[in-house]
Amino acid sequence: MTTQVRHPIWFFAVRPAGARTFATLYGLESFARASISSVIPIQAYEILHSKQGVSILYTVVALLGLSVTLFMPMLIQRFSRRWVYTAGVVLLAVGALLFIVDTLAGQVLGMLARVMGSSALAITLNLYIMDHIRKTEVMQAESLRMAWSMLGWTAGPTLGVFLYSRYGIVAPNLVVIGFASVLLVMFWRYRLSDNALIRPGKTRASNPLANIGRFVAQPRLRLAWVIAFGRSCFWTTFFVYAPLLMVVTGEGSLAGGLLVSAGNAMLFFAVYWGRVGRRYGARNIMTFAFFAMTATLFVAAFCGERFPLVAGFFLLGTALFAIALDALGSTAFLRAVHAYERPQMSAVYRTYLDLSELLPPLVYSVVLAFFGLGAVFGTLGVFTAFCGWLVWRYLPKSM
Repeated sequence: MTTQVRHPIWFFAVRPAGARTFATLYGLESFARASISSVIPIQAYEILHSKQGVSILYTVVALLGLSVTLFMPMLIQRFSRRWVYTAGVVLLAVGALLFIVDTLAGQVLGMLARVMGSSALAITLNLYIMDHIRKTEVMQAESLRMAWSMLGWTAGPTLGVFLYSRYGIVAPNLVVIGFASVLLVMFWRYRLSDNALIRPGKTRASNPLANIGRFVAQPRLRLAWVIAFGRSCFWTTFFVYAPLLMVVTGEGSLAGGLLVSAGNAMLFFAVYWGRVGRRYGARNIMTFAFFAMTATLFVAAFCGERFPLVAGFFLLGTALFAIALDALGSTAFLRAVHAYERPQMSAVYRTYLDLSELLPPLVYSVVLAFFGLGAVFGTLGVFTAFCGWLVWRYLPKSM
């Protein structure tokens, strides 16, 4: 009799999911991912001994991860969101174990597991957010989520590189496994799938190619994808090539970790950007952010390997403006997607992350065959200028 009474009391003690719920989950996920974000390219470079080889490795892994993302709606339909989210957390831990092997095969499989886990977490968390957060509150909730992830993305890269430099590859990956374990416990504690007021998605999973066609047919979804792709291209470039710049120029791996951590510390301004966006309009702020990124990237490209510390400083400036896109950019998708096709469109939308890890390294591998590392940042600057023009030209003024 006592056991029959205890469970419903515990169930109703759980607060309804809100902005803080998802900020907490994303903050823990950020720690789990950030702790080795700067270690991965350094470890890959030490294995391959080639800047171009690192770019090719990231390209191959991103290409494999893309196929998993497109089939994610089928997995959600078959196993439900809670189990796909759980699998995503487990994959982060499995990836950490594979990195410990410290071989090329372990590096490839570890990176692939990490990409697959990140994909599962991103898609399912977005679905939960759309179920529980009103569209009018999305901008505020997203800026809060970005701000709460600041601690993980600020401390994580430096901590990971410090542990890697001092104690070897095992130490930073044990941190990943620890935070992944806490994340899993918190996720099941929140019982998101058991909210009786929210009916789980029942939409039939369709062919991934048909989902792509449906997504591309909607102009607002296309624009939302470009915005997300543009900002994600910067972060991919920043996480991989900023540490490489420090290592190649002799500044050291710890300097690379500190640079990435400092850039992630800019997430503190996510709440500020959210307030500015509500006051002046997301369209105006996102346009400004893209063009400001272009300017700072061009300066970083000019400095390049000749003045790596100066280049790093301007990359930090680029990160500040990229945070504005982190805080405001996803609102374009969350406000445009139809409720009845959220799982399918979320999976296609999520390909921005896979392609941002696939296409830039592929392009950079060609660029690096002829130019130095500075050319990487200049190439990205050309693209962010194009993104800024698209936002100014096509994003509704009401945003």
